[in-house]
Amino acid sequence: MTDYFEVHERDGAARLAELRLSSPVTTPALADDLLADAASLWGEDRDVPEGDADALTVLPHRAFPAGTRDPVVESFAVEYPDVDAPTAAVVKSDATGAAGAASAPVDAYALSDAGGFLGHASAFVDAVIEVRESVPADTALYLPGAATPANAATLVYAGVDLLDAKRARIKGSQGKYLTTDGERFLADLDELPCACPACQVPRAEFDRADCEAHNVNALAGELRRVRRRIREGRLRDYVEGQARHEQWLTATFRELDAQYGYLEERTPLVRDSELTAASEDTLRRVEIQRFADRVTGRYVNRFRNPLVLVPCSATKPYSESQSHAQFHDAIQYRAHLASMTSPIGVVPQELELTYPAQHYDTVVTGRWSEDEKSFVAAVLRRYLERNEYPRVVAHVPDEGYRHICERVEEEVDVPFEYTVANHPTTTDSIANLMSTLDGELKYSKRERQHNTVRALADYMLGEGAGDDLFEKLNTTSRYPKLQVRDDDGEQLATMVPNYGVLAFTLAGARRWVESDAPTKRVEIDGFVPRGSVLAPGILDADDDIRVGDEVVVEGPKAFAVGRASMSGPEMRSSTRGEAVQVRHAEET
Repeated sequence: MTDYFEVHERDGAARLAELRLSSPVTTPALADDLLADAASLWGEDRDVPEGDADALTVLPHRAFPAGTRDPVVESFAVEYPDVDAPTAAVVKSDATGAAGAASAPVDAYALSDAGGFLGHASAFVDAVIEVRESVPADTALYLPGAATPANAATLVYAGVDLLDAKRARIKGSQGKYLTTDGERFLADLDELPCACPACQVPRAEFDRADCEAHNVNALAGELRRVRRRIREGRLRDYVEGQARHEQWLTATFRELDAQYGYLEERTPLVRDSELTAASEDTLRRVEIQRFADRVTGRYVNRFRNPLVLVPCSATKPYSESQSHAQFHDAIQYRAHLASMTSPIGVVPQELELTYPAQHYDTVVTGRWSEDEKSFVAAVLRRYLERNEYPRVVAHVPDEGYRHICERVEEEVDVPFEYTVANHPTTTDSIANLMSTLDGELKYSKRERQHNTVRALADYMLGEGAGDDLFEKLNTTSRYPKLQVRDDDGEQLATMVPNYGVLAFTLAGARRWVESDAPTKRVEIDGFVPRGSVLAPGILDADDDIRVGDEVVVEGPKAFAVGRASMSGPEMRSSTRGEAVQVRHAEET
């Protein structure tokens, strides 16, 4: 149980947290001046330290190098005392070492074998994941002797909370000048490319002691940038560029992408920040893969009309763009519209507001890479295999889009028709689109609103949720701020246009619980929540809850609904922090 470390914000596996010393420290941070080491037990027995509110006390420990066999680790396992002060345990980063210390009453875990996997992408990722999944979620992870200005962002992105400047100082003593894009031998520098205090001397007077000071300054400055990126929810954007400077860092974040379950559990379902698609690595991001999986595994088309595929637009949401306004005018509710885009894949019109469909920006060159074509084609194929249409009208330009459609056309049973002459918005192209839909019956605006509500429920809660919850419904207000009501006029939910999700009322939450739709439940102790539910009050939570999910809160004295601030597994293992932002609650 931790009393001195609390996570406040999450950006994937990276966290912004508070280490509660007498002078609180915001992590990720350098731990050099924060540690009080009670020393190793290899040389002699040590007394239990009294602890210090000013420091993070590293309890007496036995450190093991990388490669130490499990029987040895088990034989020399340490019993960690409960000290009424901020404390850390030293562990080996494998199943035996991490699991053995998982119940230690500490606030942080320091990895003893960091030197054994530094520079080896798969070994590093395996080590961090092993520890993070073994120890309580609300404890800090300290990676000693590893950080440089170039790798700090990637280490934090993987899930590390505390670093130190040991490696940076050693490099400085060796005459190696560190920057965020690598290192240079001091002897090779004609001028100093930094404006930190240590670099405010003539190059001829800059010695190795100054180089050490500069390296520490550069590392501290990089951590300030990383903390800002976490606050903005945009650390991954930064890491995609920053990790290019060292091959093992590029390999590391790609290895992390391959660990989808680890990152997906920790990645918010929605957020306010823009997702920047600047490289093909973006295709492997959790947000992109999760959206594609839900569109092709949960979403159900409820229109009986043909499908019209159109290109995306720079303006988000797409329906507010000039090009899509022309498409809508030509279609006139005679077809179901879906947008094709890299890196998202396929976006049905009902989900155009749903994160990340209206929250991304991509590099537009007019040329598609093979990776982009393959990804979007795979999503479109899976989408058409799941949903039935009488025909597909591909109103798309030649660059990339048509090649994708032609590739998919050969693999599915539905016929394709192509309507673009030169460009989708030319007079001839729009006329072709209009004439191609001649004779098709129109659906009503109300039908589109109802199908939007059901589609959002499917996306948020699971396959079939839209029909289970909203077989009969009425909508009031105007899109995109739709209000969902039952036949008696009682409000069940509201559409949140910022994120493209539904926010339930208590009546809607009760209908959710009573339906066959998958329910995301949080079980609490005997109290009535007001404003938020903190982690200590939670008895249990469903595994599939993610940050930003709509959740039902139930206890012996209360029934409530709100939005999750932690994942379900984190709720169960945490002893501090806000778990659920409660919207409505009532005493039962």
